[in-house]
Amino acid sequence: MAQTTNPYELKVEGDMQAASFGDVTTSVGDLADLPGSLDASVLAEVKELRQGLKQRHIQMIALAGTIGTGLFLGSGRAVANAGPLGAFLGYSIIGLAASSVVLAVGEMGTLVPLSGGIVRYSQYFVDPALAFANGWNEVYGYLVSIPSELVAVAVLVEFWTTTVNSAVWITIFGLLMLGTALMFVRVYGEIEFAFSTLKILLVLGVNLMALVITCGGGPNGESIGFRYWKHPGPFVQYLGISGSWGRFLGFWTVMSNALYAYSGIENITLPAAETRNPRQAIPKATRRIFWRILMFYVISIFMVGLVVSSDDPRLLRSTGTAAESPFVIASKAAGIKVVPSIINAVVLTSAWSSGNSNILGGPRILFALAKHGHAPQFFTRLNRFGVPYIAISLYGIFMCLAYMTLSSSASTVFTWLQDLVAISTLVNWMTICITYLRFYYACKAQNIDRHTELPWAAPFQPWCTWASLIMFIVIYLTGGYKTFMRGRWDTETFISSYLNVPVVILLYFGYKYAKGTKIVPLTQSPIRGFILLATENPEPLPKPKRGIQKWNFLWG
Repeated sequence: MAQTTNPYELKVEGDMQAASFGDVTTSVGDLADLPGSLDASVLAEVKELRQGLKQRHIQMIALAGTIGTGLFLGSGRAVANAGPLGAFLGYSIIGLAASSVVLAVGEMGTLVPLSGGIVRYSQYFVDPALAFANGWNEVYGYLVSIPSELVAVAVLVEFWTTTVNSAVWITIFGLLMLGTALMFVRVYGEIEFAFSTLKILLVLGVNLMALVITCGGGPNGESIGFRYWKHPGPFVQYLGISGSWGRFLGFWTVMSNALYAYSGIENITLPAAETRNPRQAIPKATRRIFWRILMFYVISIFMVGLVVSSDDPRLLRSTGTAAESPFVIASKAAGIKVVPSIINAVVLTSAWSSGNSNILGGPRILFALAKHGHAPQFFTRLNRFGVPYIAISLYGIFMCLAYMTLSSSASTVFTWLQDLVAISTLVNWMTICITYLRFYYACKAQNIDRHTELPWAAPFQPWCTWASLIMFIVIYLTGGYKTFMRGRWDTETFISSYLNVPVVILLYFGYKYAKGTKIVPLTQSPIRGFILLATENPEPLPKPKRGIQKWNFLWG
């Protein structure tokens, strides 16, 4: 392992162990007197990875999780299935639930800025078996999602040229992703910052274009207004079922689809150990998440419903390129020709950005598992840039799954894997909610005032987490409802909708049986120890914003 500077270096003198924090030395014996004492290895590991991500990086990483192909390409399918009002309501409700997930993970991540996110929190606040089960659930999800992003990139390039074999583009972009991941984490931060800026500009641009088209400012001069809300109507009779039941099924289908469009939004704490001043950066990124979802997702869905009719057959085409974007369909109808290539170019960077995010998060999950003995220890090895290069290399090997799509039979298998990955997001969100509720009630049991003793306390708790958890459970139970309708049975849909949770449960109880783990009692949850670490290691105060910086609402 390459040597790195560790400000939390353990000093051992005889039988005394102490953690050094600059001018402050905290005795491990002091922590042992607190409920749920912290192990010395935890003290040594805090901030082990190099802190290359700045405030603006972590802010834009949080924002990038809400903008992707689900918005630029998938929003049209949502309008086709549920109508403009159904799509708007579905994305709004799931956006609120996603906000509560981010609030929960943000509060825990601010107190425990370790690599791995929810894998670490469930280890300390719930049960090591849950960390093992959900951790490997996430590892599997990342192993398949990274090649799926490579496939998306290759398809997007084909929008301009079909003369080059897709394997060439898969190889080129795969090597670029791998090279970025193996370098100093700040390189990733700068790339993600640039990509996120492009996506923000595109969202603002297409929404402004949609407003102009709606008001009759396009080349054809036709004013649309709320025409498509009147005909064919605000809702769609989904699956040809008439009446309110058909309209409800369309809305509910969008609820399930929107859940996956927001996936990745919870990953802002995954690189916490590589973030400068994480107890300041994470809360700032978390507090703004609701407004970002509103500005960049909900408003965009609303504008799509204004400029495209829900019965337009082009909305259901699965080209994988800008051709299926509702904004492209609207611009062509209005006589604007330059938009398709611009959208495809930014969607290309979006898919590339998503692949970069996955190859950042996946190895950190594996690193966290290895830290607790849930994976081989060699996954904790760092290169001279302070990144877990062996864990990254494993994901680089699995990038080769992208080549499976070059043959029809292998492509079918890969599609199955992708469908299974989709439900892993829902399982992860449920795990975050369960872990946070244990954390919240552990604070109650130990008489910890969250708003005065924790570095940051999320608002609206625990009610919004309870509401989100119940909603996620209902969505999981009803996710494959179409397979139970007469004449609509589909084995692939049934397996992809319901296999994931039984596998996670099997991993959970299998690990408990093998290792004899127990659920951490509320009174022994190590919250006091982490509070002590935060109190004795205050972060430097941020510099006051000056001049134009005062108007920076995205990452200031």
